[in-house]
Amino acid sequence: MNKTQSISLSVALSAAIFLMACASPVESESQSGITEPLQFKQDGTFKIAQFTDIHLHTDTPGEPEKTREIIEYVLKSEKPDLSVLTGDIVNSPAPEGWEFIAAIFGSSGIPWAVTLGNHDDEDQWSREQIFEFLEKQEGFVGISGPDISGVGNYLIPLQSASTSETAALLYFLDSHGYPKNAKRGSYDWVKFDQINWYRTQSTKLTQTNHNTPYPALAFFHIPVPEFLEVVGNETYMGIKEEGVASPEINTGLFAAFVEMQDVMGAFVGHDHYNNYIGILQDVALAFGQTSGYGGYGDFAKGARIIELREGEYAFNTWITTQEGISFEYNYPSGMAFNVELSNARVPVSPSGELKQGLQYRYFEGKFKSTSDMLATTPKRTGTISNFDISGADVKDHFGFEFTGYIKIPRSGYYRFYTFSDDGSVCYIGDSLVVDNDGSHSLRRREATIALTEGFHPIRVVYFEDYMGEKLEVGISGLTIKETPIRDEMVFHEMD
Repeated sequence: MNKTQSISLSVALSAAIFLMACASPVESESQSGITEPLQFKQDGTFKIAQFTDIHLHTDTPGEPEKTREIIEYVLKSEKPDLSVLTGDIVNSPAPEGWEFIAAIFGSSGIPWAVTLGNHDDEDQWSREQIFEFLEKQEGFVGISGPDISGVGNYLIPLQSASTSETAALLYFLDSHGYPKNAKRGSYDWVKFDQINWYRTQSTKLTQTNHNTPYPALAFFHIPVPEFLEVVGNETYMGIKEEGVASPEINTGLFAAFVEMQDVMGAFVGHDHYNNYIGILQDVALAFGQTSGYGGYGDFAKGARIIELREGEYAFNTWITTQEGISFEYNYPSGMAFNVELSNARVPVSPSGELKQGLQYRYFEGKFKSTSDMLATTPKRTGTISNFDISGADVKDHFGFEFTGYIKIPRSGYYRFYTFSDDGSVCYIGDSLVVDNDGSHSLRRREATIALTEGFHPIRVVYFEDYMGEKLEVGISGLTIKETPIRDEMVFHEMD
């Protein structure tokens, strides 16, 4: 082959590749499951109103008007940036019911999205027909989604208020209705291919964000079994007056949220007598508030409101009804966000110059409590970057006392914990906050204290008796997801 022939062949191949690329279909919204983005407001907030379990019967006199009244009340009083309907929206008749819903939300001027419940496809329309109708409606921003199990699996990106950069994510999943085999329980579950789609999207987006997960929320109808595990824990708030009607088959959706580290909270409906929220493994699990008059239960009708703030791995949420606002809650602290801090501990003004790190005293001996240890003479003293026991000279029978200051970024309630084998205690100023003392195996203890912005003295005392040595000291607060206390948060006075 001569040079001219070689050039001609190269040009022909390039042209063929170009034509093939042009002929290849571009992945559509429905194929990828990613919709057109919405955007944070100029003040850096984005507010979502979650409506759930409307159970509309347009052929029941008076019911549609009462439902319209409460929806319009929420939209007018809260002025959300997005309305999300989390299932069991229309009971019957389907065509008239969905037209009624579309008229309310379409005329509001507020974008709206839907994820379906177990009752939505029981009258006349299939799930596919429902989304075929919805995708033509004014203001509707959801899509039927990719070719995976269910209808209405999609992702809405939220852009920064000032740029086109992605700042947060909203996932929507179809939790289906009932299992084909009645022996598998009363309710269906999110399937493996849906979870794989979520994990794939999450992985791609995290990689584009310099391997940092975007703050995200997830919406679906039927709660996962883990919703029962938050009841009564330190972060629990709200009302539980019935069992959690979750699937008996656990396909690992919650585990996927934990592993991917982006979903801050999962919001569901389904149980009309539950409206609680709580945090498990750094994920908030929340029921909405029943929003219509067609289903069982006498809870006040309304909506759950969720407010994101750009740049923060956090959100505030509350319940709004015509009776008022209730259950004001902050993630990641797991506490109320709008409370009086009259009892908050005030910060101190260190007398000397501060440097990152802590001062420590190191002890050796057979101790059964931290007070036993502190009654002896330390073997050595020094400074260290954090609460770290790896510098012990022996494997067993030793201990540390760490002292310094912790910088609190914002006034509010903070939860401290120690996770230790053996005993540990944590003081803020002269207040014993966490008591995890005594000889024991690996154990966690936690407690809450109100702190004003600034520097607060912190002291942690730890001892190792025998077999297994571990100390972790952690914090969570209004804008701090639970984490071991980081190096940049602790300081000591320079000599």
